[in-house]
Amino acid sequence: MIARFAIVVVTLLAAGSASAESMNADAARRFVTGKLFAFNCFDGSRGAGRIYGDGSVIGSIQFHGSGPVRSVWLPAGTLRVRGEAVCASLKGMPFEPCFNLDKMDDRSFRGAVSGMGFAYCDFTRRVNVAGVSRHPQASEPLPLEAAAVVAHDAD
Repeated sequence: MIARFAIVVVTLLAAGSASAESMNADAARRFVTGKLFAFNCFDGSRGAGRIYGDGSVIGSIQFHGSGPVRSVWLPAGTLRVRGEAVCASLKGMPFEPCFNLDKMDDRSFRGAVSGMGFAYCDFTRRVNVAGVSRHPQASEPLPLEAAAVVAHDAD
Protein backbone atom coordinates (compact mmCIF):
# COMPACT_ATOMS: atom_id res chain seq x y z
CA MET A 1 0.00 0.00 0.00
CA ILE A 2 2.77 2.45 0.91
CA ALA A 3 4.58 1.62 -2.32
CA ARG A 4 1.43 2.41 -4.33
CA PHE A 5 1.02 5.73 -2.54
CA ALA A 6 4.65 6.62 -3.14
CA ILE A 7 4.27 5.80 -6.81
CA VAL A 8 1.20 8.02 -6.94
CA VAL A 9 3.12 10.82 -5.25
CA VAL A 10 6.07 10.41 -7.54
CA THR A 11 3.72 10.30 -10.47
CA LEU A 12 2.81 13.80 -9.35
CA LEU A 13 5.97 14.74 -11.04
CA ALA A 14 5.54 13.10 -14.43
CA ALA A 15 3.80 12.57 -17.83
CA GLY A 16 3.23 14.83 -20.77
CA SER A 17 0.77 16.94 -22.65
CA ALA A 18 1.39 19.27 -25.57
CA SER A 19 0.21 22.29 -23.56
CA ALA A 20 2.16 21.41 -20.44
CA GLU A 21 5.47 22.88 -19.34
CA SER A 22 7.99 20.24 -18.31
CA MET A 23 9.51 20.87 -14.87
CA ASN A 24 13.04 19.89 -13.91
CA ALA A 25 13.73 18.74 -10.34
CA ASP A 26 14.46 22.25 -9.05
CA ALA A 27 11.31 23.74 -10.61
CA ALA A 28 9.23 20.84 -9.29
CA ARG A 29 10.62 21.33 -5.79
CA ARG A 30 9.68 25.03 -5.80
CA PHE A 31 6.22 24.30 -7.22
CA VAL A 32 5.29 21.39 -4.92
CA THR A 33 7.18 21.51 -1.59
CA GLY A 34 5.02 22.30 1.43
CA LYS A 35 1.83 22.76 -0.53
CA LEU A 36 -1.34 20.70 -0.27
CA PHE A 37 -2.42 18.91 -3.47
CA ALA A 38 -5.46 16.81 -4.30
CA PHE A 39 -4.87 14.17 -6.96
CA ASN A 40 -6.76 11.91 -9.38
CA CYS A 41 -4.95 9.09 -11.17
CA PHE A 42 -5.48 7.18 -14.41
CA ASP A 43 -6.63 4.06 -12.48
CA GLY A 44 -9.26 5.91 -10.40
CA SER A 45 -7.08 6.29 -7.30
CA ARG A 46 -7.50 9.66 -5.62
CA GLY A 47 -6.58 11.55 -2.50
CA ALA A 48 -4.59 14.47 -1.17
CA GLY A 49 -1.22 15.09 0.38
CA ARG A 50 1.74 17.31 1.03
CA ILE A 51 5.41 16.79 0.12
CA TYR A 52 7.98 18.30 2.48
CA GLY A 53 11.48 19.60 1.73
CA ASP A 54 13.08 16.56 3.40
CA GLY A 55 11.40 14.20 0.91
CA SER A 56 8.71 13.03 3.34
CA VAL A 57 5.04 12.85 2.41
CA ILE A 58 1.82 12.89 4.45
CA GLY A 59 -1.66 12.45 3.06
CA SER A 60 -4.53 10.13 2.29
CA ILE A 61 -5.42 7.87 -0.63
CA GLN A 62 -8.30 5.76 -1.87
CA PHE A 63 -7.07 3.13 -4.30
CA HIS A 64 -9.01 2.61 -7.54
CA GLY A 65 -11.67 5.10 -6.39
CA SER A 66 -13.39 2.72 -3.97
CA GLY A 67 -12.86 1.14 -0.60
CA PRO A 68 -11.41 2.73 2.49
CA VAL A 69 -9.50 6.00 2.52
CA ARG A 70 -6.09 5.35 4.05
CA SER A 71 -3.84 7.81 5.81
CA VAL A 72 -0.24 7.52 4.66
CA TRP A 73 3.05 8.89 5.91
CA LEU A 74 6.30 8.31 4.01
CA PRO A 75 9.54 9.12 5.88
CA ALA A 76 12.21 11.69 5.06
CA GLY A 77 14.27 10.72 2.03
CA THR A 78 11.44 8.88 0.28
CA LEU A 79 11.47 11.39 -2.58
CA ARG A 80 14.91 12.23 -3.95
CA VAL A 81 16.44 14.18 -6.78
CA ARG A 82 18.55 12.11 -9.19
CA GLY A 83 20.07 14.45 -11.76
CA GLU A 84 17.05 16.28 -13.18
CA ALA A 85 14.55 13.60 -12.13
CA VAL A 86 12.50 13.13 -8.98
CA CYS A 87 12.57 9.51 -7.83
CA ALA A 88 11.06 7.48 -4.99
CA SER A 89 13.09 5.28 -2.68
CA LEU A 90 10.61 2.69 -1.43
CA LYS A 91 11.31 -0.07 1.02
CA GLY A 92 10.58 -3.44 -0.59
CA MET A 93 10.64 -2.21 -4.20
CA PRO A 94 13.30 -3.76 -6.43
CA PHE A 95 13.78 -0.50 -8.36
CA GLU A 96 13.56 3.25 -7.76
CA PRO A 97 10.82 4.76 -9.96
CA CYS A 98 11.45 8.24 -11.34
CA PHE A 99 8.85 10.71 -12.54
CA ASN A 100 8.27 13.26 -15.26
CA LEU A 101 6.45 16.36 -14.03
CA ASP A 102 4.54 18.74 -16.26
CA LYS A 103 3.12 22.01 -15.00
CA MET A 104 -0.38 22.43 -16.44
CA ASP A 105 -1.07 25.90 -14.96
CA ASP A 106 -0.28 27.92 -11.82
CA ARG A 107 -2.16 25.46 -9.59
CA SER A 108 -1.79 22.05 -11.20
CA PHE A 109 0.62 19.55 -12.67
CA ARG A 110 0.67 16.05 -14.07
CA GLY A 111 3.12 13.45 -12.83
CA ALA A 112 3.89 10.23 -14.70
CA VAL A 113 6.26 7.35 -14.17
CA SER A 114 9.21 7.83 -16.55
CA GLY A 115 8.79 5.66 -19.62
CA MET A 116 5.14 4.93 -18.76
CA GLY A 117 3.24 8.05 -19.82
CA PHE A 118 -0.09 6.24 -19.46
CA ALA A 119 0.54 5.87 -15.69
CA TYR A 120 -0.12 9.39 -14.46
CA CYS A 121 -1.83 11.44 -11.78
CA ASP A 122 -3.18 14.96 -12.09
CA PHE A 123 -2.53 17.20 -9.08
CA THR A 124 -4.39 20.37 -8.14
CA ARG A 125 -3.26 22.69 -5.39
CA ARG A 126 -5.69 23.11 -2.52
CA VAL A 127 -5.41 26.37 -0.63
CA ASN A 128 -8.33 25.73 1.71
CA VAL A 129 -9.79 22.28 2.32
CA ALA A 130 -12.80 23.77 4.14
CA GLY A 131 -14.61 24.19 0.82
CA VAL A 132 -14.17 20.55 -0.25
CA SER A 133 -17.36 18.48 -0.18
CA ARG A 134 -17.65 15.74 2.48
CA HIS A 135 -19.11 13.38 -0.16
CA PRO A 136 -17.15 13.95 -3.37
CA GLN A 137 -18.46 12.87 -6.73
CA ALA A 138 -16.42 10.28 -8.62
CA SER A 139 -14.71 13.03 -10.62
CA GLU A 140 -13.70 15.05 -7.51
CA PRO A 141 -10.57 14.48 -5.46
CA LEU A 142 -11.11 13.22 -1.93
CA PRO A 143 -10.83 15.62 1.00
CA LEU A 144 -8.09 14.90 3.50
CA GLU A 145 -8.99 12.20 5.98
CA ALA A 146 -6.62 13.28 8.72
CA ALA A 147 -6.62 16.69 10.36
CA ALA A 148 -2.89 16.16 10.85
CA VAL A 149 -2.28 17.05 7.22
CA VAL A 150 -4.00 20.40 7.62
CA ALA A 151 -2.28 20.97 10.97
CA HIS A 152 1.11 20.58 9.27
CA ASP A 153 0.35 23.51 6.96
CA ALA A 154 3.16 25.94 7.58
CA ASP A 155 2.25 28.22 4.68
